[in-house]
Amino acid sequence: MRQNTDKDEEKQVFEITGMSCASCAARIERTLANTEGVLSANVNLATHKATVTYDPTQITPAALAEEIKNLGYGVALDKLELVITGMHCASCVRRVEQALENSPGVVNATVNLATGRTTVTYAPYETSAARIIQTIKDTGYEAARIDAAKDRGSQPDRAEKGREQEIRSHFRSFLISAVFSLPLMSLMLSHLFGVKLPAWLENPYFQFALATPIQFGAGWQFYRGAFSALGAKTATMDTLIAMGTTAAYAFSAYHTFVSPGHVYYESSAVIITLVLLGRYFEARAKGKTGEAIRKLIQLTPQRTYVIREGTEIQIDTVEVVQGDIVVVRPGERIPVDGIVIEGTSIVDESMLTGESIPVEKAPGAQVIGGTVNKHGTFKFRAMKVGRDTVLAQIVNMVEEAQGSKAPIQRIADIVAGYFVPSVLIVALVTLAAWLITTGDPGRAVLAFTAVLVIACPCSLGLATPTAIMVGTGRGAESGILIRGAEHLERAHKIDTVVLDKTGTITKGEPAVVSVVLVSTSDDKEASIDHMLTLAASAELRSEHPLGTAIVKHAQALGLSPAEPSSFQAIPGKGVKAKVQAKEVLVGTVRLMADQGIDTGSVESNLRILESQGRTAMIVAVDRNTAGIIGVADTLKETSKDAILELKKLGIDVVMLTGDNRRTADFIAKQAGIEKVLAEVLPEDKAKEVERLCSEGRVVAMVGDGINDAPALAAADVGIAMGTGTDIAIEASDITLVRSDLRQIAAAIKLSRHTIAIIRQNLFWAFIYNIIGIPIAALGLLSPVIAGAAMSFSSVSVVANSLRLRRFDPMR
Repeated sequence: MRQNTDKDEEKQVFEITGMSCASCAARIERTLANTEGVLSANVNLATHKATVTYDPTQITPAALAEEIKNLGYGVALDKLELVITGMHCASCVRRVEQALENSPGVVNATVNLATGRTTVTYAPYETSAARIIQTIKDTGYEAARIDAAKDRGSQPDRAEKGREQEIRSHFRSFLISAVFSLPLMSLMLSHLFGVKLPAWLENPYFQFALATPIQFGAGWQFYRGAFSALGAKTATMDTLIAMGTTAAYAFSAYHTFVSPGHVYYESSAVIITLVLLGRYFEARAKGKTGEAIRKLIQLTPQRTYVIREGTEIQIDTVEVVQGDIVVVRPGERIPVDGIVIEGTSIVDESMLTGESIPVEKAPGAQVIGGTVNKHGTFKFRAMKVGRDTVLAQIVNMVEEAQGSKAPIQRIADIVAGYFVPSVLIVALVTLAAWLITTGDPGRAVLAFTAVLVIACPCSLGLATPTAIMVGTGRGAESGILIRGAEHLERAHKIDTVVLDKTGTITKGEPAVVSVVLVSTSDDKEASIDHMLTLAASAELRSEHPLGTAIVKHAQALGLSPAEPSSFQAIPGKGVKAKVQAKEVLVGTVRLMADQGIDTGSVESNLRILESQGRTAMIVAVDRNTAGIIGVADTLKETSKDAILELKKLGIDVVMLTGDNRRTADFIAKQAGIEKVLAEVLPEDKAKEVERLCSEGRVVAMVGDGINDAPALAAADVGIAMGTGTDIAIEASDITLVRSDLRQIAAAIKLSRHTIAIIRQNLFWAFIYNIIGIPIAALGLLSPVIAGAAMSFSSVSVVANSLRLRRFDPMR
């Protein structure tokens, strides 16, 4: 952010990354203050921002940022999302991207033809949003900012209106063009079928009167685009259409007014009409590609009842603020996320969890925006509103994925950069060759026109993004959230899936199923209670599921665990605590061995418990073995079917766990997994994943997204099992909202199907141009047929992508 102050000074605010203490802030501040041209500098550690007043005649913001970077810190970049209008083909996309990437301060720019959006990453100390928008306008397109700070409540309406306006505009242009070109079309058909029409239809002046409004009225948009491209020293599809139709029209006008001869008004008029019809169908089809995300956005009700100052009022949902008391009646959708404070009901959460059975809600229960209240009326306190809601996070993730580019699209991008100039050269060579070999200007112009209008960079530009849009949208509808197009593409190559055990294969809700006492006391029951109380006390501060299970079991028996005076969690092994002046250890054999405690008295019991698939936790009090607590975690109902499905897809399944070998083998056998990596410490999980990757495998790691974050990041594709309410898992590439293991296979099938569609699109886009252009150059293709083929090639690509809407990845 740059602010003007006095004439010879300006103010710049930098957001700094990497500061961890006051000395960091002082160091940066001192360096900036001592930099020539800096009048004052203030660094705020709390906000991580530096405010610098400087003399713009002596130093630039970029140089100030470089000073900060030289100290070993980073300067945050900004991201700008824009809607661009006026793009029609891959050449347009390439042109905008190059203009942006060549602009000072722009780090990266991604333009999506299907969505008409661009995401620009830029250095705010070198450029601004206004300059970026102006850069786009200078290339001949219009750009408008998407205000990401506001709630999305009104975004769908604006987007829908924009789409409808575009469709209406294309249809209106087509209709005008069709009315004027219909007589010319009938004339062309009469020649083809030998039908005699009135002589006045043959009159070139009459044909000129019909063709001119089409050429310079309905067809003016092609000239506008061509002139704009010319100003930017480039060429687009508009250039091809404008040149081709102008050649036919001008040649006909010459024969009408200068030297009498055959005219081709019908060619130029019908080509424009067909291209406009193609754009109309394309706009309608493209609108359908974003249908999934519109459905998600529309889950939020427009109006909401809240209680303010003791009165119930109705407001727009976008006006709900955190802390508001929201009233929800039977049949209404819940507007935002919150906690129930009054009343009971049952809520349909199938849109998130996929479970058809409604969930009971009572005071203290969490409710999620977009879900449906089935019966009772209740009140809840709004906790997350606007972009912080679960639904908004899902929408945001899908939008980012739809706006990103898959690596496979680079082929089309490279071709697009050379496509239009190459077609212009081929067309000019064709014109010259026909003039030289035949001496017939009419045939030369027709061949020249056919080459120009048969070429279709649109289909190249739409081949990948339309499939990505539909694929990621279909995934979101199925509870599969894909962060970016590159992850969707990479997923189709997965040949190995590594599954974390607890919470992924199993339910992650272990329970105490057996207690073995090592004691000579006569009162065995009292001794068991005493051991459980000490063990539960030691685990009271633990966040591990096994520790929680022990605490819950003790409390269920009416025991009262005491707060430990000291506590230490030992990752992958257990805990060590001081309870009632006693040293208590609860954990694995390795923990006991590390502490020098003999476990020989419980070895046989350990083997029995572990062979039954139970995790055995040894309890030692004052360095003596007191007993074993057996904890069991059951398989999820879907785990076995899910692993079988993965095997059918030809994928190796590996289970990764910190459990001992016997317990791990028991669970793996139940689930149908042959390959097991057991006794792996949390910090070593990533190393195991890296080892599998180093073997040339394409590895997907599946975990809960928190404890398994390093392993998820190390994998080729990180897949996090969500909970339906916590989907913002940063370490993963794919998030499965419903925590259903079958969605892993579904995500891979979706990826494979989407990539297959993209390849089909690219194949037909390339083959169409490779075959069509030479045929047109040889004079074997009527310009009218060429125009029709060009128009519908784009429509066919979008229509092929839309087939993904019918694909069910869960089948």
